[in-house]
Amino acid sequence: MKSPLLSLPGAVPAEGSDEGVAAHYGDLFREQRALADGAGMVDLSHRGVVTVTGDDRLSWLHLLLTQHMTGLPAGRAAEALILTANGHIEHALYLVDDGTTVWAHVEPGTQEALIAYLESMKFFYRVEVADRTDDIAVVHLPAGSIADLPAGVPVRETAYGRDLFLPRADLEAYASVHGPPAGILAYEALRVEGHRPRVGFETDHRTIPHELGWIGTAVHLDKGCYRGQETVARVQNLGKPPRRLVFLHLDGSEVHLPGPGTPVRLASDGEDGRQLGFVTSSARHHELGPIALALVKRNVPLDARLLAGETAAAQEPVVEP
Repeated sequence: MKSPLLSLPGAVPAEGSDEGVAAHYGDLFREQRALADGAGMVDLSHRGVVTVTGDDRLSWLHLLLTQHMTGLPAGRAAEALILTANGHIEHALYLVDDGTTVWAHVEPGTQEALIAYLESMKFFYRVEVADRTDDIAVVHLPAGSIADLPAGVPVRETAYGRDLFLPRADLEAYASVHGPPAGILAYEALRVEGHRPRVGFETDHRTIPHELGWIGTAVHLDKGCYRGQETVARVQNLGKPPRRLVFLHLDGSEVHLPGPGTPVRLASDGEDGRQLGFVTSSARHHELGPIALALVKRNVPLDARLLAGETAAAQEPVVEP
């Protein structure tokens, strides 16, 4: 779905998973600095929007999601995952309940598969699941923003900002008042800086929540009764995850960023050394320079210098080994 904000002066369309919104509006670092200062907004209207209504919505979701949903207070933001039977990550939901409806936004293009799974699990519960992507646009306001919140619009408030579930028809008017907008590249650079994982970027077909630091934030350990819970409990109580997320400071002299999937090796072994992981996301940050997230084997020494492709990298642990 193509955003109307792509018609704004200087807008450059994003590609890949974020196609449909602007990568930037002509000045990537200015847009990042504005967001860091609590100004502007980000058009996330390409993300899927799913709602769940009905008297049983919280107790039903409690059985399906990794998050503790029973008794979730209205207006409190939450993150939750849906896992496979083997505990691998399938979906991440960024949600809030407004007292009558659970609103969630998900990765672009994944809402149909999510809804198909939810519909298959309804049974006798009094719930209705709906795809609201066509009429609702997600808008992100950075932490510290003083932008007005439209009356009646559901809002997820987190430490890094607010997500608004705005009627799509109001998107252009809202941006004209609360812009200038920042592109998805600025938003992603701050996400990487904040070590926040993203499904489809930091995950592959075998990623478990422990590897990405989602235990305690998106996975509640004092509940059971969800698909994949056995794996979560076993790794938490008896073992360690096979991989861990790291934050990389990349050599700023390189012209090109190492893209997702770029092999990570020990710098001492050179470019022909054994692969120990791979880059998941990379970005150019307005203060830190080139940065990245990577998933590496748990036994990689914390003080080891790394290579991301041909680029030298210093690591900071996100998940402890």
